[in-house]
Amino acid sequence: MTYYQFKINIQPFTPWSEILTAYLGELHFEGFYEKSEALYAFVSEVHFNEVEFSNALASLKGKVEIDYSFSELPHQNWNSIWESNFEPVFINKDLAIVAPFHQLETSYKRTIVIEPKMSFGTGHHQTTYMMCEAILESEIEEKKILDMGSGTGVLAILAEIEGAREILAVDIEPWSVENCKKNALDNKCEKITSLLGDIDAVVNQTFDVIFANINKNILIRHLPFYERALNPDGLLYLSGFFDSDADDLKRESAKLGLSFSRQNKREGWCMLVFKK
Repeated sequence: MTYYQFKINIQPFTPWSEILTAYLGELHFEGFYEKSEALYAFVSEVHFNEVEFSNALASLKGKVEIDYSFSELPHQNWNSIWESNFEPVFINKDLAIVAPFHQLETSYKRTIVIEPKMSFGTGHHQTTYMMCEAILESEIEEKKILDMGSGTGVLAILAEIEGAREILAVDIEPWSVENCKKNALDNKCEKITSLLGDIDAVVNQTFDVIFANINKNILIRHLPFYERALNPDGLLYLSGFFDSDADDLKRESAKLGLSFSRQNKREGWCMLVFKK
């Protein structure tokens, strides 16, 4: 099968490369990497839709300067190029997130193997990085966890490594659910249930900790559910939004009686923690 490689130049690069990556992931693009202020994206000839691609770029017009070039690659060549540019992620000295094709011996306390496919959550993005840091710093042993918008399942996997009693990983994309199941199996996880659906898929359940790494609008829509689903003294971790959106989420959470606990920032992105 033939693949297209797109080299997309974006100025300013941050945070717009991450936003465009999210858009293209919804259009069946299967691999991404960044190099020298350019975003490289791969999509099969079968799945490429020129109109949808043009619309994705047009959605950023007026905010960034953007241009692109593309070339055709045989499937194996695409795999080789993408893998050679897909770097491991290291979080402090505590966690290494690697892909199956990385031949890597590390001295890190924990190592998670993630086959990313088209799913979000490799640790490269600032929001996933912050959520992983938060899990490493939290007391979640014997807790029941909800990972909402689970993507690759990296947060669910890390939660099991850190001693969580039960983890429900939910995503609206079928390929993410399958990817999460495979990654959980590869990491020898036994306490993760991966479920296809939106917020209505987990009604009438309660959790000690909820991780939701999605986007501002969906988080605000989900907040009443999160409040109801949290057990007393439960913790809610929110990320997937810009630092400039933090006040809106704090305000909406306060309306529901959730107490703001702390926040973290990383390169313009934000994570908030609330307590019930």
